[in-house]
Amino acid sequence: MDTITIKDVAKICGVGVSTVSRAINNKPGINEETKNKILTVIKENNYIPNNSARNLKRSETNNVAVLVKGINNPFFSPVITELEREIEKKKYTFILQHVDENQDEIEVAIELEKEKRLKGIVFLGGYFSHSKDKLEKLTVPFVLSTVGMADKMKNMEYSSVAVDDVKESYKIVDYLCKLGHNKIAVLSATCDDESIGKLRFEGYKKALSDNNIEFNEKLVYYLQSGNDRYSMQSGYNAAKRLLEEKADCTAIFAITDLIAIGACRAILENGYSIPDDYSVAGYDGLELGRFITPSLTTIRQPVENIAKETLRILFDAIDDKEEFVHKVFAGELIVGESTKKL
Repeated sequence: MDTITIKDVAKICGVGVSTVSRAINNKPGINEETKNKILTVIKENNYIPNNSARNLKRSETNNVAVLVKGINNPFFSPVITELEREIEKKKYTFILQHVDENQDEIEVAIELEKEKRLKGIVFLGGYFSHSKDKLEKLTVPFVLSTVGMADKMKNMEYSSVAVDDVKESYKIVDYLCKLGHNKIAVLSATCDDESIGKLRFEGYKKALSDNNIEFNEKLVYYLQSGNDRYSMQSGYNAAKRLLEEKADCTAIFAITDLIAIGACRAILENGYSIPDDYSVAGYDGLELGRFITPSLTTIRQPVENIAKETLRILFDAIDDKEEFVHKVFAGELIVGESTKKL
C-alpha cells in the first residue's frame, strides 16, 4: 500500500475512524488491546497523521445540527426548544434540518456536515437501521434521540437517548388489560413502517400475550401511509373505519396522542361515549391531551431529561470525554378520563 489513510487504518483494525483518532491522540474511551493493535498497524504501514486536516478541524465553526424526522409532530416541539436552549447556552450555533420520511438521514447529515462544517449532530425521531460502514461516513460525533431502537443498539458504536417504546407501550396496554378489557383494538403504522410505530405495536402484542389474550388481526387498524400518518386526521380516519365495521372491541390503543385525539373525535361524532362505549389510550404525553374532553390516558415521555442528556453525551463526545452511551428513560403512565374499568 503506497499511502495509507486514517480510514485504511480503521478498516484494517475493524474499528471506526473516531477510535483510530483516539488511539493516535491518546484519548480515553478505548481499551488497551484495541489501542495497541491500531498503533502497531500505524507503525507497520508508516502512517503519518494529516496535520493539515487536524488544523482544518480546529478551525471548524461551532455548529451543531438537529435532524428531525416527523417535524410536524407536536411532541418534537418542546424537545427542539430544549435542545436549542442548551446548544446556545454552550455558545454553539443551533441548526435545524427537516428530514422527510422517505429520505435517508445519513445522506442528509453527510451533505450538511460538508456544507456547515458541523461539530456534532443530533438525530431526532425516525427508526435507525443503518450499517456500520454507512455510519462511518460521518466524521463528527452524533447522538440518536427519541429514535426507534432495536435491542441490538446497545452493542453499536454510537450513542442514544430514548424511552423503550416496546416496554412503555406494553405498560399502557397492560393497564387496559388490568381494567378488564380483553378486546383491545390498535391504531398502528403499517407493517413496513420502520419507525417507533413498529416498536409500539410489538409492545401491544406482547401485553396481550402476557395477559392471555389472543392477538386478533381484525382489531388492527393501519394508518394511512405518507408523512401525515401520525396525524389527528389519520387517527380520525382509522377510527371511522373501526366504527363502520362495528369492530368487536371495548378499548382502543393509539400509538401516538395525536392519533388518539383524532380517534376520539370520530367516536364522539358518531354518537358514542368515551369511556363508556370505548376506552381510548394514547402515547407521548402531549400537553394537548390534558385539555381535551375527556382528558387522555397516555404515556408521558420525559422531554426535558431526554433533551439535556442527549446534549450532555454529545458535548462529552465532542470534547473526547466519553465513548458510546445508551441512556433509556422510563415513561410515566398518566391516567386520564378516557379510560375506565369494565
